[in-house]
Amino acid sequence: MLSARPTIAERVRETGTRGEGGDRTLEIDSAAEDVVFEELRGLYDAGARFTAISEERGEVAFGSRDVLVVIDPIDGSLNAKRGLPHFALSIAVASGPTMADVDFGFVQDFGPDEEWVAWRGRGARLDGVLLDPTLGERRARSGKLEIVGVEQADPRWVARSTDALLERAHRLRAIGSLAVSLCQVAAARFDALASLAPCRAVDVAAAQLIVREAGGVVSFVAYDDPLGAPLDLEPRSPVVAARTPTGLAEVTAVPSWNV
Repeated sequence: MLSARPTIAERVRETGTRGEGGDRTLEIDSAAEDVVFEELRGLYDAGARFTAISEERGEVAFGSRDVLVVIDPIDGSLNAKRGLPHFALSIAVASGPTMADVDFGFVQDFGPDEEWVAWRGRGARLDGVLLDPTLGERRARSGKLEIVGVEQADPRWVARSTDALLERAHRLRAIGSLAVSLCQVAAARFDALASLAPCRAVDVAAAQLIVREAGGVVSFVAYDDPLGAPLDLEPRSPVVAARTPTGLAEVTAVPSWNV
């Protein structure tokens, strides 16, 4: 679908509507979702029963709520429309209503063409290779986390988080896709990640499982239960992730979500 729309002029076109997640819908968002739902319809016709929760269409019943399929057709739409490298299809399958209930996560990063997959209790894989769950974090000589990813980098939220980041991070990276950034923590490319504002389940449901199955730790900081965020379309909580509980505790103080 994207190869048929290679130019920025084609990719920036909007449908004139907003998706159920609240953002203006690009034509490429809608077309990507059509591709996914064509596959889901085929699974339904073959006997699968589930409910889809997707950024553009919202909740779509396919015969049962016992299984939830949580979809972001293009996480990183701004990157996709501008021709920047990191944007992803994110799909999670869950047997219950919260992040803790996600059983399967799939993230396809179309920039470097990397496939990230995790099954609960079976580890996480990058392009079929099992990720090492024993990898820890790296720190600069100052003791700060060497590389911390940030997402939802609205300048207002960045400004509110500057002091906390200065205390904890040696260097920052902002990829422009929450799903992809979480996967960088899973591979220990990032030592930690902080979203600076509440995120939606469709953006992170798959990737947070990939982090956990790769030996990392994840928390949705607005909830007493770190994995208690619901699988719906509302921006409920910032997400933080790290390679170790110590790193997680440090980045938990970063999000400026209460502004």
